[in-house]
Amino acid sequence: MKEAGAVTHTAQTRARLPSFVRRFAAHRAGVVGAVLVAIVVLSGVLAPWLAPYDPTAIAMDRALEPPGAGHLLGTDAFGRDVLSRVMHGARFSLEVGVVSRLLALALGTFLGLTAGYYGGRVDQGVMRLADVTLAYPGLLLLIAVMAAVGPSKVALFLALGVVGWAGVARLVRAQVLSLKEREFVTAIRSLGAPNSRIILRHVFPNVLTPILVIFSMGLGASIMAESSLSFLGLGAQPPRPSWGSMISGGLDYLRVAPWLSLAPGIVVTLAVLGFNLVGDALRDLFDPKLGRSQRK
Repeated sequence: MKEAGAVTHTAQTRARLPSFVRRFAAHRAGVVGAVLVAIVVLSGVLAPWLAPYDPTAIAMDRALEPPGAGHLLGTDAFGRDVLSRVMHGARFSLEVGVVSRLLALALGTFLGLTAGYYGGRVDQGVMRLADVTLAYPGLLLLIAVMAAVGPSKVALFLALGVVGWAGVARLVRAQVLSLKEREFVTAIRSLGAPNSRIILRHVFPNVLTPILVIFSMGLGASIMAESSLSFLGLGAQPPRPSWGSMISGGLDYLRVAPWLSLAPGIVVTLAVLGFNLVGDALRDLFDPKLGRSQRK
């Protein structure tokens, strides 16, 4: 019977997948966002093979060349190819964005589940800590953390993860508060199941959908935060290419070589826009209330 049930569940999952793909394909903004995300992700992942030049190779005789056949996006003040640096900057930003969001989701989900399920003093303590975290402007808090520990990739992971957990925890807590009073949770609790089993086997799977949505939307925010820190000199350190540091380095040449800042600035905008559009599409598709209102 268990094997038959597992086969049935697998068949249902496979049947739902094509339906979701069709509904996502019908969401125009989501498709546009998916295309932008795919371009950014592929450019970053395949940068070592697709980039036409070494992003750190200095050629002073080719400094500040305008965009042309040899260098599609021109060169910077050290003769480095801007296109190659933009592609490798995508690799760095995606790495920082994904790892930091996973840290924020892990911490926020754990604390949100704990606060929402147990309530009482645990809930009060977690929520007050979240309120304190959210009370500070995110960028200022990031600057303070990075200034304290020093700029490095690991510091970026930890800083963005620690700063981003509060919003995740509040969302997960709100979901758990509505779930823990549902009939199926009450029935399982009455059978004597331990709290840890109830949380992991029955509550947590029901909050995965909003977690997926907030992960996709949070990636854009993490990329923007990393670019902001790199712009201020607290993120990626030379000679590692980063979108934020490229924008900052091009400000001194804005009148004579505007492509130095415009190219990475446009790419940051498109990347953040893409992740936000995908997140909005997932929210629209997964939100049953919104789906009913659209059908009306």
